[in-house]
Amino acid sequence: MAEIELEGTDCSCIHEEVVNAIRPMMPEDENLMDLADIFKIFSDFTRVKILCALMRAEVHMASHKKGISKCHGNDCRPEMCVSDISVLLNMTKSSISHQLRILKQSNLVKYRKEGSVVYYSLADEHVKMIFNQGMAHVMEDED
Repeated sequence: MAEIELEGTDCSCIHEEVVNAIRPMMPEDENLMDLADIFKIFSDFTRVKILCALMRAEVHMASHKKGISKCHGNDCRPEMCVSDISVLLNMTKSSISHQLRILKQSNLVKYRKEGSVVYYSLADEHVKMIFNQGMAHVMEDED
């Protein structure tokens, strides 16, 4: 153990070998700030509900393709439009659109246009992994 003066700390005992071993493993500050921004996006209840709905739409479509679940008609999609999400979450289309814009800017959702309708889906598998890991952590306490 070495005694090192560090500005902004009131710790008198620094484990220099640990600090020196970990320092080169730390990501760049910019990357950590980007990660913090992603977690900020996940901190909004409405955005989390939208991500959950979009994830469930993908799951529903996958089970539909396997013949496990049935849709009425041929309009089963792994995506949802603003109107679908607003009805599902019992919110205005305006508030859903606002949150989708934030999710889109953060590269958490993607969209495609079909005529005048815009369909949204999760951007990639990473979004599902983050969501599922967070949900698994929340559900731990319920076991």
